[in-house]
Amino acid sequence: MTFARTFATTCMAAALATGAAAQDKPQLAFVVNAASDFWKLAEAGVAAAQAELPDYDLQFRYPAQGTAALQNALMDDLVAAGTDAIMISSVDPKTSIDAFNRIASQIPLFTTDSDAPDSERIAYLGSSNTDAGVQAGEIAKKALPDGGQCMGFVGFLGADNAVERIAGFRQAVEGSGIELVDVRGDDVDFARARSNVDDVLAANPDINCMVGFYSYNPPKIYEALQAAGKLGEITVIAFDEDPVTLGAVREGSFAGTVVQDPYQWGYQGMHLMADYLEGDTSGVPADGLIIVPTKVIDQSNVDAFEAELKARISG
Repeated sequence: MTFARTFATTCMAAALATGAAAQDKPQLAFVVNAASDFWKLAEAGVAAAQAELPDYDLQFRYPAQGTAALQNALMDDLVAAGTDAIMISSVDPKTSIDAFNRIASQIPLFTTDSDAPDSERIAYLGSSNTDAGVQAGEIAKKALPDGGQCMGFVGFLGADNAVERIAGFRQAVEGSGIELVDVRGDDVDFARARSNVDDVLAANPDINCMVGFYSYNPPKIYEALQAAGKLGEITVIAFDEDPVTLGAVREGSFAGTVVQDPYQWGYQGMHLMADYLEGDTSGVPADGLIIVPTKVIDQSNVDAFEAELKARISG
């Protein structure tokens, strides 16, 4: 997939009734945290929203690399180009407050996936990452009734979505004999994500459970376990719906995966911003949190879930 693809990035003029002038359509942008196949579904949601919002130009954008500096620079560029509202998954909200507030002082700013609650963003639309972490912990307890030693793997250790998932997992397994020993970050470097797993296999023989907290971590865990001949020997709890992850759940190599609904982030997010620009703020709750539920996928429902994914992407 070419992640540089955007939806309607060329501004199209709408003819005025008098024919004397024309105005560009308002532009809405969905900015992700890094180039990953995880975002295909959000992109499909934006495309579906574009069909229902013909008076807007919708863009799907990603930074050149998964860093806060480049992400914030991209937002500055979008504002300078005339973008009217932005929804963003924050790479590092703690270091981006000033940048987010600068953007929010110019145009409406919303967050998704990874919130920046201390900023002046209007609302967050996405998962409850704490609840998702709890669901992952419940998968672990079911798969490891006698307890276990788990190692976690994630992209951005400081991102709110990572912090909250890890905290939710630890909350769920407390007192069960399951321990999340440590979590290794990789900054969305896929080679490093794989080497982190290889290093744990070599240096931590007591680890009998692995948790992949970002969408690409479970496939890297699968690769490493397969290469080491340990598929099925180590319990794996996953997040998200990478095809490798779903295949591993289907074959029983993974205990299960907690999936979000990024399609709805893209679809609902575009409608939310369009409504807001038109003066309709009824979609923004008092607490600023619009939660799209997560769910557990295991062998019993993986086929039906995968069929739904294919229909959304192809649609």
